[in-house]
Amino acid sequence: MKEKKRNEISVLLDYAGSYKVLTYVGLVLSAIAMVLGTLPYICIWLVVRDLIAVAPQWTKATEVTRYGVLAFVFAFGGIIVYFAALMCTHLSAFRTASNIRKKGMKHLMKTPLGFFDTHASGYLRNRLDGAASDTETLLAHNMADMSGTIAMFITMLVLMFMFDWRMGAACFMAALVSIIAMSSMMGGKNASLMMEYQSAQDVMSKAGTEYVRGIPVVKVFQQTVYSFKAFKQAIEDYSAKAEKYTVGVCQMPQAVNLTVTEGAFIFLAPVAIFIAPSEIRNGSFATFITNFAFYAVFSAIISTALAKIMFAAGGTMMAQTAVARFNEVMNAPVLEITDNPKEPQGNTVEFKDVSFTYEGSGSPALSHVSFKVKGGQTVALVGPSGGGKTTAASLIPRFWDATEGAVEIGGVNVKDTDPHVLMSRVAFVFQNNRLFKTSILENVRIARRQATREEVLAALEAAQCKDILEKLEKGVDTVIGTEGTYLSGGEQQRVALARAILKDAPIVVLDEATAFADPENEVLIQKALSTLMKDKTVIMIAHRLSTVVGADRIIVLDNGEVVEQGKHEELVNNNGLYSKMWEDYNKAVKWKISASEEVR
Repeated sequence: MKEKKRNEISVLLDYAGSYKVLTYVGLVLSAIAMVLGTLPYICIWLVVRDLIAVAPQWTKATEVTRYGVLAFVFAFGGIIVYFAALMCTHLSAFRTASNIRKKGMKHLMKTPLGFFDTHASGYLRNRLDGAASDTETLLAHNMADMSGTIAMFITMLVLMFMFDWRMGAACFMAALVSIIAMSSMMGGKNASLMMEYQSAQDVMSKAGTEYVRGIPVVKVFQQTVYSFKAFKQAIEDYSAKAEKYTVGVCQMPQAVNLTVTEGAFIFLAPVAIFIAPSEIRNGSFATFITNFAFYAVFSAIISTALAKIMFAAGGTMMAQTAVARFNEVMNAPVLEITDNPKEPQGNTVEFKDVSFTYEGSGSPALSHVSFKVKGGQTVALVGPSGGGKTTAASLIPRFWDATEGAVEIGGVNVKDTDPHVLMSRVAFVFQNNRLFKTSILENVRIARRQATREEVLAALEAAQCKDILEKLEKGVDTVIGTEGTYLSGGEQQRVALARAILKDAPIVVLDEATAFADPENEVLIQKALSTLMKDKTVIMIAHRLSTVVGADRIIVLDNGEVVEQGKHEELVNNNGLYSKMWEDYNKAVKWKISASEEVR
């Protein structure tokens, strides 16, 4: 039997935990508040009735004062109860939003690290914050208003037929026409059009952000017209969707809706004129006038009630948006953790017939790759761009898991190793290492929280960071990113190397650690790398072939396959792909030298 799909609001309420009951209490209190808010209209009717009955001897209307006091009590009571309702719904909403953020972050902590290469942190944060924000608004305000509006509408239906069913039916006609008009706008296939409209709005927002961020580059290369094209297309698509929904779908129903709700009196007046003669003949003209006065006032609040219903109906769509955003995060793949972890024996890294294909890709990034790095060896991965070097290195710490074959450390498949044990054995140095907006001390200590200040300073010195600390007034306690304190790319790389040195992991993965360094920083980085790599198992990804000449073995990857492997001299003499790459590299170096000599 097919499982029934749960309502989005009930899904969101699950995250409230024990606070869910506060939502229900808040909804009940909101309904009571709205009912109390309609009772003053009864009091007004009673006042009018008594005054008309004794006219013009107004002093005989002795109950008028009491009705006035009751009207005030009901109105004030409604405000107090509504305040209590909002307190309950807000507490529940804040807990729900908090739990959504916590559960989302907890789930992201279980995803493979490679997931964050293809999903920007800003995007994921917006998904979580967007879901939490929508949830707060929905549960704290919209649902309370929805509950109150329903109670108000039911109360209105009762009041409509309490005094004179004929005039009540006339007022009800306005409400009925309005409901039909709103349903035609928001129901059926038009609901999907609304979703398309909102989706186009999101696309336009993203395109606008990208365009603004790229303005400096656009101006430099004089590509304003071409760069604006995507943004313009997003605007036109949004405009077309908006016009299709607002003009094609909403124009006529909304016109009818506003006409009947704002002019509900047009239904009441003909009925009153029709029944007035019979009421006069029956001697009930005073009662008739009283009832007519009540319904004339009452018809004015119909538009307010129906507007709230329309607004409240949007709550379901808001819930759908919140759940959809949250599901984008919760659908992230989870790193499988074995129930019986094994301890690696040694620091050997071995690829056994490994293949890997990125999600959505039609061809494998790695195909049947096999090689072995013995403990203490340095092995370099080289090859053309897109050959699979970074992909291969990312499988070692389980940024991704191999599609086929096995990646082993110390004779144990990385999938069978406890993730914490695996991370403690591997240190990484990437091309782009991010530093946090905190002190240099804390940026380095993140590699080993229990490290002392002296150990951090020793790691910074080993990473050739002495000159960086000397130029900063607060030295190692300087907070990066504040008061104009920023480090160059090469300086950031050296601080990141200090992290890896402090971690002192037996296996080191280097992804072109000197790629963006200037000559001065490159020399310092190479010295730091010598310290980091000492007595370690090193897998080095390199584009500058001069950095891998001394490697114990060089593995050449092309189109995801191992095409050559051996020492530098062997590969140069083989006249294969590596030999051609070495020849091209030397030509490029000579060209740079000659170009610099010409400048002199």
